[in-house]
Amino acid sequence: MFPLKKILLFICLALLLGACQQTKEKSLLQEKPGTSEVKYVSNADPSKLPKKSRKQVAKHLAKLAVDVPDVHDATAIVLGKYVAVGIDVDKDLDRSRVGVIKYSVAEAMRHDPYGKQAVVIADADGVERLRGIGQKISQGKPIQGVIDELSQIVARYMPEGPINDPPNTNTNQESIPKKENKQLDKINKNQSKEQ
Repeated sequence: MFPLKKILLFICLALLLGACQQTKEKSLLQEKPGTSEVKYVSNADPSKLPKKSRKQVAKHLAKLAVDVPDVHDATAIVLGKYVAVGIDVDKDLDRSRVGVIKYSVAEAMRHDPYGKQAVVIADADGVERLRGIGQKISQGKPIQGVIDELSQIVARYMPEGPINDPPNTNTNQESIPKKENKQLDKINKNQSKEQ
């Protein structure tokens, strides 16, 4: 096993040294003589965007979405780095066509520096919820708007279930006369003792 380790080490060193060898061919990246001209480019750093408020970014993204064919109206919400864009399309369109429109809007958002991580919603109820959040934000109540609309979404989609309170069995007790009620209590006690 010892000679195998030496052989593997020798092969690794040979490959490493071979990969580091330079050839005498000219590199494609070498400059041609006399072309060392420096060019200054403005706005070359994509991470430095012009400062816009969230409201301005939301309006910009909504306009961008409306520019896509078959989108009648759009609303956008910007919360930190998260963006949600709701689009209003014709209600008679089939699901596949709506999917194509959503993809087109998402593609338009992806090419915009403010909408790279935007989520596109085409559900009518979801769009109305986004509008409600947008109205609350414009009124200066962003947290209240999100909480209200999330509670509406949960209330709409969560099924109603039975309440875990014990059933009230005393409702019929008031309709039974006291004399008969005492007799029923005796019968219940006797039956429970038998079992």
